Amino acid sequence: MRKKVFVGGLALVSLFIFGIAAVHAGDLDAFRGKEGAIKIAGGTAHIPVMKEAAKRIMTFNPDIQISVAGGGSGVGIKQAGESLVDIGNSGRKPADNEIARYNLKMFKWAVDGVGVVVNPRNPVKSLTKSQLMDIFAGKISSWKVLGGVDKEINLYTRDKSSGTRAVFWKKALDKGEISSKANFVVSNGAMKSVVSNDPYGIGYVSVGYIDSTVAPVALDGVVPTLETVRTGAYKVARGLYSNTKGNPTGLTKKFIDYLYTPEGQEIIAGKGFIPVE
Repeated sequence: MRKKVFVGGLALVSLFIFGIAAVHAGDLDAFRGKEGAIKIAGGTAHIPVMKEAAKRIMTFNPDIQISVAGGGSGVGIKQAGESLVDIGNSGRKPADNEIARYNLKMFKWAVDGVGVVVNPRNPVKSLTKSQLMDIFAGKISSWKVLGGVDKEINLYTRDKSSGTRAVFWKKALDKGEISSKANFVVSNGAMKSVVSNDPYGIGYVSVGYIDSTVAPVALDGVVPTLETVRTGAYKVARGLYSNTKGNPTGLTKKFIDYLYTPEGQEIIAGKGFIPVE
């Protein structure tokens, strides 16, 4: 059973309260005098933004409690549709049958890329799409073939409920095969962690998660970065959505509206995504 993570912000230092939060204090006014709870689950790429937004809101008003859990895009859509959570996040647009079945309302608040990553010690930092497809299909199984060391390639992927996997499979692999030998990981954070600790591993993460612990791999000469996603040069990109069952109301609506405020967009950009106004 997945554990929900409660994001508490009551012990934040006064520097935050009177510094960053004060810049856009008006953006939090919608939460003044309110009380209640918001449950959020789903896509793991969304979690850094959700946690930061929740922290600021709960610091501003301790009478509001916000829980943030992962689970993947499929889980987010299903749990929102079944009223198990107030907001279900997804790294893909819900399918037409999901929208109809659950009466979903979708809110796209960011654009994100999905980049191939390897261990920083791996000398292979550039691949063609054809090579990438052959790697994930299991047709290329040694780094030596690609100019690296004579070691077997360790494949890492996400399960089929993952929106990150969905966009990677569709846009990077052209819906090609993913080898049955690939190891499954449960989230973007877990993918980054496992690749950072495996000198012969290869996987893929939201561009917003890429940092010095992993090395981005250029695809057909284009490195996955915030700027290449923004300009459209890097094509493996998707929207980040928050979904609700029917039109959101109360605190749920206020939370979603907050993502589109100047402070909300500052949070989104600060976590490595491209805000959608």
